[in-house]
Amino acid sequence: MGTHLLASREILVGVTGGIAAYKAADLVSRLRQRGAGVTVVMTATACRLVQPITFAAISGRAVITDLFDSPEHYHTEHIALAQRTHLAIVAPATANFVAKMAHGIADDALTTTIISLACPIVVAPAMNVRMWSNPAVQHNVAILRERGHHIVEPEEGWLACGERGKGRLAALDTILEVAEAALATSA
Repeated sequence: MGTHLLASREILVGVTGGIAAYKAADLVSRLRQRGAGVTVVMTATACRLVQPITFAAISGRAVITDLFDSPEHYHTEHIALAQRTHLAIVAPATANFVAKMAHGIADDALTTTIISLACPIVVAPAMNVRMWSNPAVQHNVAILRERGHHIVEPEEGWLACGERGKGRLAALDTILEVAEAALATSA
């Protein structure tokens, strides 16, 4: 797939609180280099691992971390963002986020925005190998697949916990390929 598919597209990048959150900064940079406009939405736990200022500097935009960031000028930003988004990528996606998405739980800025979208959604889970293989997580991933979401399965390798197994965030090139294919099929 060519990089022209991302040029002038509005991409939402959701970052959840997995240790691989730092890799999302490179993902945002690569999307920008391909000409996409990128808005980052982070969970509270992600903000504990990587500062929002990192993503603001790379994306050139304010980072959304809370539904009520500016209560004196409150507007339904998650709806406005959903209306202008061509594609969403959640990387890394924790087991918690996957469960919330599978069951329609919208209790923070990211899940509320995701549930408002009518565009392709790419989900790239990353977690411990035992978490990934847990039947509940696999059931939730199956639900997302059935709904037509694009799942980029984690890779085998060394994990932050010191174990080896399937759970590493997929290579960014792989995530980008799936993102471009999702856009190509939705056009």
